[in-house]
Amino acid sequence: MKMNRLKRLLAAMVVIFSLFTLATAAVAAAKMHNHHDGKKLIGASLKTDGHHEIDKKGHYHTSVETKGGKIAALHVRHDTKGEIPVKKYKTHKKLARAVGAHIVDASFQDQDMGTVYIGYSYLDDDGNEETYWFPEEMILDGDTGAVEYVPLS
Repeated sequence: MKMNRLKRLLAAMVVIFSLFTLATAAVAAAKMHNHHDGKKLIGASLKTDGHHEIDKKGHYHTSVETKGGKIAALHVRHDTKGEIPVKKYKTHKKLARAVGAHIVDASFQDQDMGTVYIGYSYLDDDGNEETYWFPEEMILDGDTGAVEYVPLS
């Protein structure tokens, strides 16, 4: 009788541990931070005043408004929800870089690059954070309203 009880307890612990592991993995997968090189995405459009779409991810359209060769604002519009709130960050670490035609994560570069980067970020439907980074000299109002970026890991 005591052995059956021990087996059931062990089986229950394995099931609980497995469920906890799966739940943690699901939450972690839904909370990704994607860094994009905004300078590369805007390219030569920076020199032309107006509204320029720089990226599209599913239902989300990211565009920048340029004035005088600088970025005045970044807007994110959802196909059905309309305008999405954007948070402004600043950091001295280069979090996104361009390699060839592909944008890759460069969050491994923890050293201070001597340049201030301004990031505009939004959360998508899955809770993933999409952030577009620009050197501060490309931004019309610099770090006004920006909060210090602190990565989760």
